Amino acid sequence: MKLKAAFAGLLALTATMAAAQDLPDLGGREVVVVTENAYPPLQFIEQGSGDAIGWEYDAMAEIAQRLNMEITYENISWDAMIAAVSQGQFDLGMTGITIREDRKEVVDFSAPYMTSQMLMMVRGDEERFTDAAGFAADEDLLMAAQPGTTPFYVGVYDVLDGDEADPRIIKFETFGAGLEALRVGDVDLVLSDSTAANGYVAASDGGLKIIGEPLGTEQFGFIFPKSSDLVEPINAAIAAMEADGTLEALNQKWFLDYALGQ
Repeated sequence: MKLKAAFAGLLALTATMAAAQDLPDLGGREVVVVTENAYPPLQFIEQGSGDAIGWEYDAMAEIAQRLNMEITYENISWDAMIAAVSQGQFDLGMTGITIREDRKEVVDFSAPYMTSQMLMMVRGDEERFTDAAGFAADEDLLMAAQPGTTPFYVGVYDVLDGDEADPRIIKFETFGAGLEALRVGDVDLVLSDSTAANGYVAASDGGLKIIGEPLGTEQFGFIFPKSSDLVEPINAAIAAMEADGTLEALNQKWFLDYALGQ
């Protein structure tokens, strides 16, 4: 049995090495990546050090190493990112971007690197409502959202009545600002993908909780100008990282270990 296990492990290692060797070599090509740095733990500015860190930074560093790319980072607001990438101002965009058919009309997406569900976050002592219907029924309750994001559209169309100008949706420039408004009581609900939401709740020491049922499933991908020749090699790197457990290790680091350490 031990010999069989050792042989199986050797085969797995050999397969992983072969997969790495099969990846394209981009010859040190410089790739300009744009992000927002406002969606922890995917990408954000670390307090104290001022460093830009997060799941996506670690993933992109790994992709760059495997494909022999040189990464240069730029910063842009979320509301300008998709248009800027579609116009070729940057080679790649990353900021937890949900893969959607309307966005595919102007940019190309990578293969999904993460699948998540949309969850409802409230303060830990919230008792006025327990699900989306309960929130919608009480006109005094407010929701925080970042315009143009998937949480914003889910809040508008799946929680409320489809009016994007609904005054019950308080708009914030960043996700973090909306989450802080929830913590201090200025709003009563924030929607977030499950990976981030579970991390925030785990780190809140009872200050936050998740209620109700998931409001849908979403997949995240990197974006590129249409017909970019980077899509195929980066997809190959994502597939290799999924196969050898790298993506799962990043999930453990950023959605569990990091959140619990805060």
